[in-house]
This record gives sequence, structure tokens and C-alpha cells, in this order.
Amino acid sequence: MRLNYPTNVKIIKVPCTGRVDVIHVLKAFEHGADGVFLAGCLEGECHFLKGNLRAKKRVAHIKTLLDECGIGGERVAMYNLSSAQGQRFAEIAREMTEKVRQLGPNPIKIEKGSNN
Repeated sequence: MRLNYPTNVKIIKVPCTGRVDVIHVLKAFEHGADGVFLAGCLEGECHFLKGNLRAKKRVAHIKTLLDECGIGGERVAMYNLSSAQGQRFAEIAREMTEKVRQLGPNPIKIEKGSNN
């Protein structure tokens, strides 16, 4: 089965969403991402016990930081899915892409050629 999600969605695989730190998401925005979403295990079913719960707390913190610095916390989200929910993942990717499209481009995109 082939999943159909927008081509501008970049997937970065990690062993667990609990490994995604605040700085990783902030760097994505610094380098021009218009939105970021994490897709982790269903709550209570994390292979690494509580990784997805840590990620959920971090995403809430990131939302606050993005609101405070004027980027907008609605540009980041956390979803919990099982590995069998590929179609749901594709649906979320489409929904998130549309939401970010309505918000407009990231206000702090780094200009091309910058050495930051």
C-alpha cells in the first residue's frame, strides 16, 4: 500500500519521539521549516516506556516558546499513532500541511547562503 501525503513533508525517523529534544524542533524552524509534527506511539504503548509522554511535554513547551517568540505555537503538533495507522499518518500530514499553508511561511526563515 502506497501512502499519499504531500511531497513537501520531510520524514526524519528516530528510535522514539522521546529522543526528540526541544533544540531539534527549534533548529528545524531556524532552518526554515514552516511546521513540525511528531508522530509517536499510542499513549501507554511506547516501546521505550515513557518516551512519547516526554515528547508530549516537550511539544507543549515548544508551543509556548514559539508563541513567546512570535512564530506561533500552532506550527508544532504531537500525534500518537500505532505503526498500523499509515493512512492516518498520511491524513495528518495533509491536515498539518494545509494548516501551515494557511498560517503562511515561517517568519524567521534563514536566507539561502547564510552560514548559521
